[in-house]
Amino acid sequence: MASQKVTECCNVLIEKNLTISFVESASAGKMCYEFSTVFNSGRILIGGMVCYHSSMKEDLLHIPWGTIEKYSAESAEVTKLMAERFSHYMNSDICVALTGLTTPGGSESEEKPVGTIFVHIVFQNSEIAKQFYFDGSPEDIINQAIDSVSELILKEIKIDCKKSMS
Repeated sequence: MASQKVTECCNVLIEKNLTISFVESASAGKMCYEFSTVFNSGRILIGGMVCYHSSMKEDLLHIPWGTIEKYSAESAEVTKLMAERFSHYMNSDICVALTGLTTPGGSESEEKPVGTIFVHIVFQNSEIAKQFYFDGSPEDIINQAIDSVSELILKEIKIDCKKSMS
């Protein structure tokens, strides 16, 4: 069952007639799944792709060779490229990309410990990039990230609505 934040986000997307797609690494499709569990999600959810391994990012999303080696697969730079590249293939109003470190063994460091999540969201007229740090198990980290994405989308929709009213 989707969290309250995901449900609220989906309901606002339905109300505003906005569609959404996901390109996920660390969350491995869970974000798309969570959005799919909300009543009437078929009206907003276009779909998603899991790009867990670097080869998927490079081969399918055409992340330039050397970019992942330079910045790491779990980085703001790669997450931005994932969102922007995937949004070209998806006919959706909102495209969300998420990467990060939920377990040891990736590119973690003192500056980027396990629990670090990168999100990049492409809207019709804007983009949002955020880096988060969450504590807990891998599942806790992903659930917190999904709720944070929902909050970012809701905030942006409210800002966009205020702009269109003025």
